[in-house]
Formats: sequence, C-alpha cells, structure tokens
Amino acid sequence: MSIQHHSVEVNGLRLHVAEQGEGPLVLLLHGFPESWYSWRHQFAALADAGYRVVAPDQRGYARSDRAPSSEEYTLPHLVGDVTALIGALGAEEAVVVGHDWGAVVAWTTALLRPDLVRAVAGLSVPPLPPAGLPSVESSRRAYGEGYYQAYFQEPGRADAEMSADPASTLRRILVGASGASPPRPWVAPEGVRLIDTLPEPEELPAWLTAEDIEVFAGDYAAPDAFTGPLDWYRNIDRNQDLMAAFRGLRVEVPALYAVGDRDMVSVLRGVPELRAALTMIAPKLHADLTLPGCGHWTQQERPHEVNRALLDFLATL
Repeated sequence: MSIQHHSVEVNGLRLHVAEQGEGPLVLLLHGFPESWYSWRHQFAALADAGYRVVAPDQRGYARSDRAPSSEEYTLPHLVGDVTALIGALGAEEAVVVGHDWGAVVAWTTALLRPDLVRAVAGLSVPPLPPAGLPSVESSRRAYGEGYYQAYFQEPGRADAEMSADPASTLRRILVGASGASPPRPWVAPEGVRLIDTLPEPEELPAWLTAEDIEVFAGDYAAPDAFTGPLDWYRNIDRNQDLMAAFRGLRVEVPALYAVGDRDMVSVLRGVPELRAALTMIAPKLHADLTLPGCGHWTQQERPHEVNRALLDFLATL
C-alpha cells in the first residue's frame, strides 16, 4: 500500500496527515521548517514491519490549518493536538516519534499522557521537561540577540525574509544545518539578516534532492506560510509559565534518543549535561544513540540507521 493522504479534524483545526500500513499506531512528528515529508524514508520501513504509520503536518504547517491566534501554539495546544489525533484515528494509544520541535512535542506528550503514549522516541532534541526549550532570555544571555530563537520573536521579520524565496530558504537551512557543515549555534551578527548567515549551497548533499526541495518549497509557497511555524518559537516563554505545574515529572514510558555528532543541537549549552542525565529524566531509556557524520536532519540524513533503531526499539515493546 502506498502513502495515503487525508484530513483529520482536531481541536477545531483540520490537520493534513499522511498514512501507510496497518497495526499498532506510530505517530511521526516533524520539526522546523519541515512537514510530513521529512519522514518520507520511514513510512515503508515501518509499515512493512507491521505498523500503522501516520505523519501529520502539525498545527500551522504546510497543508494543515493555522490557528486563529499566535498564542495558540503553546505546548498544551500542541500536545492537545497529538492526544486528540490519537483518538480521531480510532486508536487507544500510540508510539510517538518526534524530530526537532516534534521531539519537544513527543517528549512532552509522553510526560503528560503516559496513558496514551506507549513509548517515545526523540531525534536531535533531548527531553528538557517540562517546558521543552530554555527561556528566550536565557538564550539571549548565552548567544546574543541574533540567536535564531530570539531573532524569531519579532512578528513579521523572519516571516518575510524566509517567504521571499522559500526554495532558497529551505536549501540554505537544510544544507547549512546538515552534516556537511560544522555544528554551530545559528546566530546573526548585528545588522545581518539571519537567513543570510547561511550561504546558498553550490550543490545538494546526497541525501537531499532537487525534488525534495520542490516538495518542501511547495509546502511553504503561501506568503504567510512561515508564520505559523515561527509562532511556535514565539510561545517559548509562555510555555515556561504554562508548564510550571509539571516540574519534577519524568518521562515514565520506554524511550529512545538519537542525535548526529554534527547536529547544532549537540553543541548548544546544557545539551551535554542533559544527555548525561537522560536516565534520570527518562528512566526507561532503551538507547542513547550518536550517529557519526550526521547533522540536524536525523531521519533524512541517516534513514537506514534511524529505521533500524526505531524497529529495534519497537520490537522491545
């Protein structure tokens, strides 16, 4: 069976989902600036192994609806979408796998709803419960005003810069944060546009084709297509307040973590300490994997290794 596409009504929003296979539900949650298509290499491998694989375009992304307000992209909203999606798909539980921002949502869903999440896997971003990411002010202190999470806070600025040429934006980000480039925090010097700190690549790496860029660029063709995804970042500080009641909780379901050794996330302040504490945060950790030569786009750059790790993990459940 090929990948099927349809829409699901979730919390008043229509989410586009891609689906393949039958069996226990595995939800795949993409990151920024991506879509369901970032999981293109995982569908067949998991479906052929007997799983029902579903990858939504998350709230505000690609073919899914945008929320009416920029304040409706908090972690409670995003976790609420995942929990509602599980029910809307007719399932009682799911394994939730996430990459980048999708990993934040996956870890948080497992933290808050272990009754619905059989197991969780995070790619690139480790668990930092309960708010998922450090406050914007702490990031500013560490990296300056030009750090991408701080840069994204101004409404409209990054939106316009990225949407001016979506294909160029996506080439720059996907190649610039890949294993082809040295890992470093994404920071713009004063007076320089953030997107201009990543050069237009002369050629694409082997894992990324011109056709892939065309698909992603199509998902961001609308003039405001980057605004919903950027609004996730504009709720980082709001998440600190909303998630305060859950401080001290651990991820109590079976867990897997994988990251490339050339992923920019791996060199951010505090991440090595987080990895050292993984078994305290997720006591049922199955494995903590490092993928040599892999950058930020874990499942796209290393599909075979990621698929093997996921299937090994799923087989233990």
